[in-house]
Amino acid sequence: MKLYPESAFLQLEFDKVRALLAAHCQTQHAREKATSLRIHTRKEFIDIELRQSHEYLQLLQNGIYFPNDFITNLSKELKLLSIPGAVLNGEEVLQVRRLTENIEKIFRWFDNERRLAYRGLTQVIADTYYEKAIIKMIDEVLDEDGQVKDSASSDLKNIRLSLYRKRNELRRVFEKIIARLNKQGYLAEIEESFMNSRRVVAIFAEQKRTVKGILHGESESRKTAFIEPEETIQLNNEVTELENDERKEVYRILRELTSQLSSFAGLLGVYHTICGEYDFMRAKARLAVDIKGEYPVVVDKAHVQLVKAYHPLLYLYNQRSSKPTIPVDLTLDESHRILVISGPNAGGKTVTLKTVGLLQMMVQSGLLVPVHASSVFGIFKQLFIHIGDTQNLEFELSTYSSHLIHMKYFMENGNGKTLFFIDELGSGSDPNLGGAFAEVILQELAKKHAFGIVTTHYLNLKVMAGKTAGILNGAMAFDEKNLQPQYRLIIGKPGSSYTFSIAERIGLDPSLINRARSLVDEDHFRLDKLLNRTEQDLQGIQQKEKELQQLVRENERLKKEMEQVMNKERHQQQVEILKEQNRVSQDRIAYLKDMERKLKQLLIEWRKEEDKNKVIKQMQALLFRKNEEKTVSKMQKKIDSRFAEVGGDIKVGDKVKMKRNHQVGEVMELRGKRAVVKIGLLPMQVDIADLVVVKEKTTES
Repeated sequence: MKLYPESAFLQLEFDKVRALLAAHCQTQHAREKATSLRIHTRKEFIDIELRQSHEYLQLLQNGIYFPNDFITNLSKELKLLSIPGAVLNGEEVLQVRRLTENIEKIFRWFDNERRLAYRGLTQVIADTYYEKAIIKMIDEVLDEDGQVKDSASSDLKNIRLSLYRKRNELRRVFEKIIARLNKQGYLAEIEESFMNSRRVVAIFAEQKRTVKGILHGESESRKTAFIEPEETIQLNNEVTELENDERKEVYRILRELTSQLSSFAGLLGVYHTICGEYDFMRAKARLAVDIKGEYPVVVDKAHVQLVKAYHPLLYLYNQRSSKPTIPVDLTLDESHRILVISGPNAGGKTVTLKTVGLLQMMVQSGLLVPVHASSVFGIFKQLFIHIGDTQNLEFELSTYSSHLIHMKYFMENGNGKTLFFIDELGSGSDPNLGGAFAEVILQELAKKHAFGIVTTHYLNLKVMAGKTAGILNGAMAFDEKNLQPQYRLIIGKPGSSYTFSIAERIGLDPSLINRARSLVDEDHFRLDKLLNRTEQDLQGIQQKEKELQQLVRENERLKKEMEQVMNKERHQQQVEILKEQNRVSQDRIAYLKDMERKLKQLLIEWRKEEDKNKVIKQMQALLFRKNEEKTVSKMQKKIDSRFAEVGGDIKVGDKVKMKRNHQVGEVMELRGKRAVVKIGLLPMQVDIADLVVVKEKTTES
């Protein structure tokens, strides 16, 4: 992205975001990327950077371990690998092993499922592979402490075996000498030591001529002399020679190992970069945790749609101070490319401007930003900014001259892929003349289809924004009653500067205020007063709308609770109906089973009994009970006394009589050839053919 001026990243405090990001980096590679964070203009680069940041953030939020623990800077060691004849020591080779081991863990972590779930993170290792021969090669030579193993070569094994034996022999001889000298009272307190890699005895200085051997030195106090006994000189020489042989052989082995590893120098360099890249992603994810960053939508066109956006640095500051941060909501698109923000001083105009600019730079750098996830960011190739007093003493330019030079650059270089920010457009000159120039500048930028935000106190710019296509007004909300800015952006209307209101509230002499009013053009004053009143009325409407929305939400909650109660009651009724139907069905089944048993018994008696008439009477008594006939007849007479059959088509709500059992009920529902009839409290389904419409008889007086 092209920035103008070069200090734009400082004016928008992008350098502070870089510093916060670098503080989370553990590797040199990641810190270098953070301090020189690139602002991309190609969507594919932005998408992959944002996806990687988002995926690592998901790992942190879900507590999923990612095996990127290697943070040592091996740039020097890897550079040596590519130089013929260079030798890495044991500790340096061990660091190479740890790097390779870390890469192995990363490759193992990415199973098939995770490769699909974390496509952004997977892309880092997509074009490389894990080479197990590197660890195998190192393990054949070094132990876990970075020391060359005895088995690294047969010569080294023989040298160390001989060295072990010679040292033991030297120790035995030396112990005998120490015992003899101690018996003679020649030994100092420390008894023995090493000087010039030789084992020596410490004796009193006055006895140094009585002990045969080589004098290697004396203590600072001159009271102790260090002598290599004559008996151990040859053994010390042999030990020293073997130690030299050991060093040479170890050096040869390490040089050979370094030569073998040099064939993987390029691959190891890739491994080192991979660890740095994952550390950089981890840093971006941790920064996102700090500022509550989200993954917004990115489109490949000039567009800005912020939903609940925060200035990240202001958010962190307010968080430390336990203060709330007011979010910003605004949209710049093809129909409204330029936003003119007005309102009182210290009301948040410049903060809003900086919020949009900083968030745009962060998104195009691949950083998650503190916005609602539904926010949409376009891609801009140029970002211009002009904030504050830019008086140039070197070129003897006034504030306004410098302002016009910047505006000249904006107008000459602005295009449809430019995002610009101008704080106090036209300030620094005569209000009328400066306002006229500001209007021309704004018109020219609108013709260039540039996107941007302008802050101003000029009424002519507010009027112009209200009637010019592509430009819209915005105002910072202000509580006139308490003289407190609310730091909330209101889109679609200009704002008042509250000049006279603030003067009145702070207790300025009314006569001075009136004199000032008399000097202001009447139309100008009326317009500012109208803006003032409109803004306060709008705030009242918004408050009432907020209260109404609260009542609507409460009503919805009560409605849901009522529906739940009704559903529960309806369910209970259905359960009771099913229980009653089940009881009736069980009684009927029991009756039929008893009837079946009795009929089987009568059948057996029919076959045995000679008097068939006797059995027939028993069957009649069983099938045609006289008592039931009497009951049915009695019920029928009772029904006939109250209801008269009228016949006709059956409709919902009709009183009907069942032809079989002569019960009367009300039709609740028609279902094809059946009807749901409520008899008493119990609804039941009955064939329509078994029903007849009845009408209750009227009693004659």
